[in-house]
Amino acid sequence: MVRIGVLSDTHLRHALSGAGFLDTIEKTVFRDVGMILHAGDLVDPSVLCAFYPRTVHAVRGNMDPADVRLPLRKVFEVAGYRFGMMHGWGAPDGLAERILQEFSGDSLDCLVYGHSHMPDCRHLGRLLLFNPGSAISPRGGHRASVGILEVDGSGIRGKILPIDEHCFGPERVKRG
Repeated sequence: MVRIGVLSDTHLRHALSGAGFLDTIEKTVFRDVGMILHAGDLVDPSVLCAFYPRTVHAVRGNMDPADVRLPLRKVFEVAGYRFGMMHGWGAPDGLAERILQEFSGDSLDCLVYGHSHMPDCRHLGRLLLFNPGSAISPRGGHRASVGILEVDGSGIRGKILPIDEHCFGPERVKRG
């Protein structure tokens, strides 16, 4: 089985200022993942260094600098399954469907996206739509969260994990 840590919308202007936070996520929630996906709005691309030496796939979000060498859209394979990844744009309503149109020529098993800061883990037919929410600034009454994808011969399963109690204990929970 391949376990994948998924995050989006970290919005960290300086990786050093978020280093402790990222290190905590890396050592708790993502401690046993072999790969990391970041669905955009890193703001500081060096955020990805926090997850070295794991394989990292990332896309550029609307808040990322235009000169960042991250693709807007990405397709890759994990254990024989095809993943598509894109940050997104516009209003939260219909976001997944708009992004899915950008992959209309691809046969995907999982679409990972961000932008809304709201978690989403649901199937559309055989396709898993997955948005981990935001680890830093959740919206819509949701808690700060990240995601875990598990991939094996029987398919792809996703879980949204609120990071507050997983990382910091109940006494330091910060609600969004």
